[in-house]
Amino acid sequence: MRLLLDTHTLLALLSTDFPLSREAQTAMERPDAELIASAVNVWEIAIKRSVGKLTAPKNLIERVSEAGAELLSITARHANAVADLPVHHRDPFDRLLIAQARLEGCAIVTRDPAFAAYGVPVVW
Repeated sequence: MRLLLDTHTLLALLSTDFPLSREAQTAMERPDAELIASAVNVWEIAIKRSVGKLTAPKNLIERVSEAGAELLSITARHANAVADLPVHHRDPFDRLLIAQARLEGCAIVTRDPAFAAYGVPVVW
């Protein structure tokens, strides 16, 4: 099962300060789970860290790899697919994650209920 991590889920994977639901934890620990962190997560964390809204490891990319997650790049196809999404959600980071999940055949691990309106499988 391919699991694309929302930013808060990625931070939870890297820290004990952000709790996961039991269902999310179980799904992420399954032997067939393929954890995927997106460049979208890295971008969002970098922006929020630089303006003081978030504390996150500076060696984020290395920590993602150590946690066993694959890093998914943002492609022009991903960016273009955002235009086809209805406006259920206005967060540009989340909209790009939704587009990536749809194109890459992933479920999204998120506590955000707005993701389900896009028809992508949500785990939480």
